[in-house]
This record gives sequence, structure tokens and C-alpha cells, in this order.
Amino acid sequence: MAYDADVIVIGAGLAGLVATAELVAAGRTVILVDQEPGQSLGGQAHWSFGGLFLVDSPEQRRMRIRDSFDLARQDWLGTAGFDREDEDRWPRRWADAYLEFAAGEKRSWLRQRGIRFFPVVGWAERGGYSATGHGNSVPRFHITWGTGPGLVAPFEQRVREGVARGLVRLCFRHRVTGLGRTGGALDTVSGEVLEPSAAERGTASSREVAGAFEFRAQAVIVASGGIGGNLELVRAQWPGRLGAPPRTMLSGVPAHVDGLMLGIAERAGASHVNQDRMWHYTEGIENWNPVWARHGIRILPGPSSLWVDARGRRLPVPLFPGFDTLGTLEHIVTSGYDHTWFVLDRKIIGKEFALSGSEQNPDLTGRSVRGVIGRARADVPGPVRAFMDHGVDFVVEEDLAALVRGMNALTGDELIDEAVLRREIVARDREIRNPFTKDLQVTAVRGARKYLGDKLIRTAPPHRILDPAAGPLIAVRLRVLTRKSLGGLETDLSSRVLGADGTPLAGLYAAGEAAGFGGGGLHGYRSLEGTFLGGCLFSGRAAGRAAADAVR
Repeated sequence: MAYDADVIVIGAGLAGLVATAELVAAGRTVILVDQEPGQSLGGQAHWSFGGLFLVDSPEQRRMRIRDSFDLARQDWLGTAGFDREDEDRWPRRWADAYLEFAAGEKRSWLRQRGIRFFPVVGWAERGGYSATGHGNSVPRFHITWGTGPGLVAPFEQRVREGVARGLVRLCFRHRVTGLGRTGGALDTVSGEVLEPSAAERGTASSREVAGAFEFRAQAVIVASGGIGGNLELVRAQWPGRLGAPPRTMLSGVPAHVDGLMLGIAERAGASHVNQDRMWHYTEGIENWNPVWARHGIRILPGPSSLWVDARGRRLPVPLFPGFDTLGTLEHIVTSGYDHTWFVLDRKIIGKEFALSGSEQNPDLTGRSVRGVIGRARADVPGPVRAFMDHGVDFVVEEDLAALVRGMNALTGDELIDEAVLRREIVARDREIRNPFTKDLQVTAVRGARKYLGDKLIRTAPPHRILDPAAGPLIAVRLRVLTRKSLGGLETDLSSRVLGADGTPLAGLYAAGEAAGFGGGGLHGYRSLEGTFLGGCLFSGRAAGRAAADAVR
């Protein structure tokens, strides 16, 4: 039986586009299939902030940041917490390979494709533990100039050039339901053709079946993404060590991020490892202008907001804004409540609140220097102001008593006692006047402002939250926001999918979130941030190159 192409790529997100671009560069023919319509090309990456993890970059050096491969590896291993002899065997190797990429050719490879970076490097996941524990010792979060769409564009361009050359066939609305073998090799992809859809990017598209398909190729690359849009699967794989999953969660990704392809690969013999490792954000707010169901947006906070639980008590050290996502998640789900609060004021929200997502950052997405300058000069940036005005999770009042009444009205209970919350804020404000202080969050804020990038655009000058000159007071209800599965299909360093016995399944490759961003989970238990898009780039490139070399 003749082949329909050299390689079939399943999934037209960033990893699938990168793999296809590599195959086109090698002159291979490709069928790229995706269950969504063509207007969703680029997948989740399109909606992203475009953050990338780089080590010892020129941008870091210009900001007086001293970084190195050794320091990054120390941070990565302290964050990942690899502790499984079998399931972490390939993730460890992928982590080292990715770090070498991030400290080596990653930046130059991206620049060759026209990608540039915002000059201020962000400091995500700051940790707050020992030097060998979780977190970034230095800022490493590089924002793509153009955010997610700017990162996707050069790879989409190369794929479309492949279409024009007759090398690539785009098959949207093709939902894969099975992988088959001929002579022992996985070379057949079958499924359903869904009816055409004009659904806008990110919105739910029809699942009405209009036909069937079957394609054959010498190699198949699974780049279908993770499980974040499938709350049923998130709950099924939720790690018991974190307690019971929250009763209510927001979704950080569209519904088509359903994880179903992972089960299809498993039934074909693939090893799916580290399924209980996942990455969900704790600073989720409901999008006042939603694109998909339960659409949540993540706040990217500076370090100054007071983070309190559902009863108004401060979260324990070092669970400060932007320090330890997984540690905060564990604390929340064991508290008995599904929400927490940021309590802050106008000065803090104006300087320290950014919103994740390309659509929430029109200045960076549109590559507008004037817009970026306008954001820096604004009392409160426009997208943040829109949430203050329209978002259901925001309470804005002139005094604390009114703020507490609004917080309790929003949740429909009387969980917050004004006296309890006032005591927390007054104690914190008292430490602001103390040049010594035992409050480690105050120490962290002062330390952050020693970094030029934070001082310029990310950290407000320390001040009393109850100072009327800094008002009004603001409370923001935060909920858990689903996002990434950290485990995935187990792969070797050539992105070949392994079976239960640890040997490669002939003809099958995986990349991106479907592969745990490499090896079945190169992040281990936690992420340093900026590593998800980077993992798609790195594993997509590896899969495309390996498949190109393997086909005859």
C-alpha cells in the first residue's frame, strides 16, 4: 500500500508547526491534521504571553543579571524534584538537553527566524526557599516582541511555504481516533472528518461528523497538546498528594485541549508517564469578555499584594505573589475553600498587575513602542482597568469596612471578618516603616526593587496599603486556573515514543505538551516558567529532525 506522505503530524499548535517546518526544510512531504478549523492554527501558543526561558542572554546582561548554565541547572533540578527511578529517566536527560539549548543556540536560532525580545527580563517563580530549592535565582523570563502570535508567525510562514511548494497538506477538521500498524510500524492514522466550521479562534467548534479518513506515512508525530481544557480528565489525573481537586476551576485553555489523543497513543502501545504531574495557576480571574467556556485569565503579579485565604488570613511564607505556584496550589486545596484573595491598592495594581495572554497585552502583541510607553505611564493599564470596571472578581472601595462587605457579598457568605483582615494589613503596614523588619514579604519587595527591571515596571515603592493617598482599596478573588499537564508520552532524545518495555515504537514520535515537553515530563513536579513554549520549540524541532532523518 502506498504512503500518502512521508510524515503525518497530529496537532497544528506550536510544536506541530515547528516539527512541520523542520520537515519542510528537509524536503519531506507532510500531512498536518487538526480537529479544529484553520482559524485556530497555532493552538494555545497564539493565546500566550510569549514568555521564553533563556540563560545568560544579552538581555539579561544588559539588565545586570549574572546567569550561567550551572546556576540554571541548580534551579531546574531544585524545582523539578525528580524522584522516580523509571519515569524520570528520560525527563532528566531532556532537562539537561533543554538547559543546554536555552543557554546555547536557542536565542540565535530564534533570531534567525526574526524573533526579538522585550528588553526587560521578567522574574517569575522566585521560590523563597534555599539556594538548592524551587525557583529562579535570577530573572529569566524573556517576553517575545509580539507575544504568542509573534512566536507562532515564523513557523506558520514556513509551513505555508511548504503548502505552496506542494510539500504540506493541511487537513483541518480531521479528528484522529486511531493509530494503526503495517508490518509492525505505526504508520496509519485514521479518524473522523468533522463538518466545516466558521467558529472563531478559541470558541467551541461543531463535533458533527461528516465523514472518515485514513492516511499512511512512514512516521507519525503526535503534537496534540495536553488536558487543560478537559476538566473531567484533570480531575481524574489530579495528584492525591495535593488533596482533592477544587470543586470549581476556571479554564486557561479552550475546550479542544482535551487530551484524548494521549489515550489513543496509549492504546497503540505508548508509555504515558507522570500523569499526576500538572501545572495549574492560583491567580485565576474570570474573563469579563470570554472566548471559551469558563475562560479564565491569569494575573501575573508583582510581589507586593497581600495574599489572604478565604477567611482573610495571610498565606504562609513563602507563598507570596509570583513565588511558588505549586506550593500555593497545595495550600489552597487543603484549606477547604476554592478561592483566595489579593488585597492591594491603586498604586500596586497600577505598577504590578499584568495579565497573561496575547489579547490582554495589545501593546506587546502589536509591537507598539508607543503603547508600551503609554502602559508604563498609565495610572492603571487599560486591560487591567477593564477588569476593575467589568470583572466579577474585583471589589473596589475607599475604606476597608466597605471592601470587606463587598468581598463577602461577592462570595455570598460572611467568611471575612473585618477585624481579622484589618489586623493582617495593619501589621504588614507597620513593618513598612521598619527598616529592619521580620516580615519576609516586605524584605522580598525591597529586594525586588534592587533589580532594575522590577524597579522600573514591576514593583511599586513600598508603602502602607491603608494609606488613603494610595487608594482606593482593591480586593481580587482568585481561583484555580487549569493550564498544563507536565507528564506525557515517554520519549527518548530523538522524540521517539517508547513502549511499556522502554523500547521505541517504530514510526511514532511525540512533541510538545503531549510529550510532557520532552521525555514524558522534563519539568518534573514544577516549572520555572517560560519553559512551556520553549519545550514546544525544542521537542518539536527534535521530532521534526528525527522523523526527517528516519524516512526514506
